Amino acid sequence: MPIRRELIDCAKGIRLPLLCLGACIGALLVRVPPETWLWGLALFWLLAAALYHRLLLLVAAVLTLVLYHGLAQWPEPLADGLAKQEIALSGRIVSLERLEGRVRLNFAVARCQGAAELPRCDHLKNVRLDWYRPPVLEKGDRWRLTARLKPPHGFRNPGRFDYGAWLMDEGFGAIGYVRDADNAVRLQRGDGPALTERWLASRVHDDFTRRWLQALTLGDGGALETSQWTLLRDTGTTHLAVISGLHVGLVSGWVLLLGRLLARLFQPYCWRMVIWPWALAGLAALAYAGLSGFAPPAMRAAIMTLIALWTASGRHAPGVWQAWWLAFLIVVISAPLSLVSSGFWLSFGAVAVLIVAWRWQEKRIWWYTILRSQALLSLATGGATLLLFGQMASFSLLTNLIAIPWVSVVMVPLALLGWLLSPVPQAGQLLWWLFGQTAHLFETTLEQVRQWQPQWQPVPEQVWPIAIMALLVCLVWLVPGLARSWRWVASLMAFSLCLGGSNAPALRSGELSLVVHDVGQGQLIDIRTASGRWLYDSGPRTRSGFMAITTLWDQAQHFDGVIVSHGDTDHAGGVPVLKALHKVDRWWAPLRDTIDVEGLTTCRAGASWRVDDVNFTFLWPRSKATMPAAENDRSCVLLIETPRHRFLITGDAGQDVESRIVAHYQEPVDVLVAGHHGSHGSSSQRMVDMLEPARVIYSAGYLNAYGHPADSVVRRFHHAGSCQWNTALDGAIAVTSRASGIRVVSRHPVSGVEQCRPGVESGR
Repeated sequence: MPIRRELIDCAKGIRLPLLCLGACIGALLVRVPPETWLWGLALFWLLAAALYHRLLLLVAAVLTLVLYHGLAQWPEPLADGLAKQEIALSGRIVSLERLEGRVRLNFAVARCQGAAELPRCDHLKNVRLDWYRPPVLEKGDRWRLTARLKPPHGFRNPGRFDYGAWLMDEGFGAIGYVRDADNAVRLQRGDGPALTERWLASRVHDDFTRRWLQALTLGDGGALETSQWTLLRDTGTTHLAVISGLHVGLVSGWVLLLGRLLARLFQPYCWRMVIWPWALAGLAALAYAGLSGFAPPAMRAAIMTLIALWTASGRHAPGVWQAWWLAFLIVVISAPLSLVSSGFWLSFGAVAVLIVAWRWQEKRIWWYTILRSQALLSLATGGATLLLFGQMASFSLLTNLIAIPWVSVVMVPLALLGWLLSPVPQAGQLLWWLFGQTAHLFETTLEQVRQWQPQWQPVPEQVWPIAIMALLVCLVWLVPGLARSWRWVASLMAFSLCLGGSNAPALRSGELSLVVHDVGQGQLIDIRTASGRWLYDSGPRTRSGFMAITTLWDQAQHFDGVIVSHGDTDHAGGVPVLKALHKVDRWWAPLRDTIDVEGLTTCRAGASWRVDDVNFTFLWPRSKATMPAAENDRSCVLLIETPRHRFLITGDAGQDVESRIVAHYQEPVDVLVAGHHGSHGSSSQRMVDMLEPARVIYSAGYLNAYGHPADSVVRRFHHAGSCQWNTALDGAIAVTSRASGIRVVSRHPVSGVEQCRPGVESGR
């Protein structure tokens, strides 16, 4: 009997984790084509029914529920056949963001109609639109307008924000801009700003204070200016600027404390047993989350807070870990798409760290316990942030030790008390004035921290060691029963082991790394040896002034040299950013007036240099006297040779230049960056036959207007047996040359031998 009871208790203990596992599988299957998982789900249901096992049946039910809910939320992207076509839309403005010269809309589509010969777009639910030089727009307006759309897509580069995936997770089935704005028709006026925003604007006239109040109490992150978000990002404190789990829990805790004090005052004989203070704290958590419109992070925090209150109340409540699993399950069921968001895992990971830190901590004075918990939480979140985003502010761990209590214990209570007492003459204004002073002090301190902290970011090879070091040190101090001396020894071992491993060079002499970044319709190639680094081209600049290079690095980079193949804006567009923000030792270009930089060296055939046993040689142009008239044909053509492999980059050089190059150079190449993004005017049959490229990479934009790479070029390389990659489809493409061979890795992996596409689709 005791053994059976233990088995039953064990089964009960794993019930919630198994249900969470089923929910996670269901949430992940949302992103997988139905033909992949449909039969598996049917077989799982048959197995559970055949065994008539209640737990298996429950897991199957949870999996199916989450899958169904996720599929209902998952946006079906716009068909490629509708890309860049004019489409008539009718719908409502859900939210808007006012930018310089334009307004960005979250537009809920009620009706979508394209030309008769185009695919249908009835499935579109939400689109993200830019409206240039718009009329007066307000939230809630209903409009009938014409838009030019394309499926959700963004640059996909190593360790960088994936805009396309974010759009899908946010429910956008397409992005685009408003066309023929003069003929757009307002069908119905909206209510304008929310009542709370209008009330706030009438009571607070200081713009700075109002922005911070909207961010911290209304969850309106768009209220803060770009410079403020940059400051928060540079100091690692962005999580403090909106309604977060910490703020929701804090508000609930203050209300609970107030309720318990009132219960003790008015019900002195049974105040410990009354339930209404706990219910009041739960209502406060929901009300605070409601200020942000129940945005996913705030709703997740409210669910976790409600379950935490139930657990702490002690009335038929689950254990702490059961509550953690239960909150996890409810959040995944309610918002399946949030499973892959970094905020989801950071939230639950942070709560797990706090649970362990408080449950297994020997009794000490309260301030030491709080300080220890905050330090461990900073280590855990710092390591996780480094793993998720590949970057962290140098002083973020120390900054958060002060910033989190300041925002949570000083700024948020002042802001909320101001709302509570705003009807009382002068009281609310006084509290909000004090709040504004604390916000000014907060920003001033962060600005000082930004100036003090070193401009350092871990190189890719250091990200994992440093992140693992932080997580290991956190784990060492969380594990119960260890003497303090052993904790210090283990921490020093983790520190020396991880940092010692991170100092090893990523490349050795004679090895090469080349990354063709995804920058849209343009080109930017990052080339590295064991001790050197160069750029070939600087990416495009659009007509609006946007430069794709600004999305690649947050900190200043150092380059031994930058080669600008020619002066077209899709290759030289990022030069102003390189000049202003990064350090470049040497510049190359076809002519001295190609780009406006000092100390420029003209690239000429035969010029070469050797670094780390790797040779760099220009094959074109030959001289200024024979310089072609066409800008593209002036491109600097670069050959890179390691002891084992050859790489060729031809810029936008056309077939005439290619014929001149192969007249003098006819060695096979291992990697070719296709000329002119795969245009039909480059990559001639003669060059393909002479050079026999084993691997071909196209740097082209998604659904670009030129149809790069051309179908004829793709077929030409396909018949030659070349493996082909396209940044428009595969994202950034990293090529590494080592003694063991060449390895190609793309951001969007594909199947096949060494992940090789025998042919890629046209970019049209």
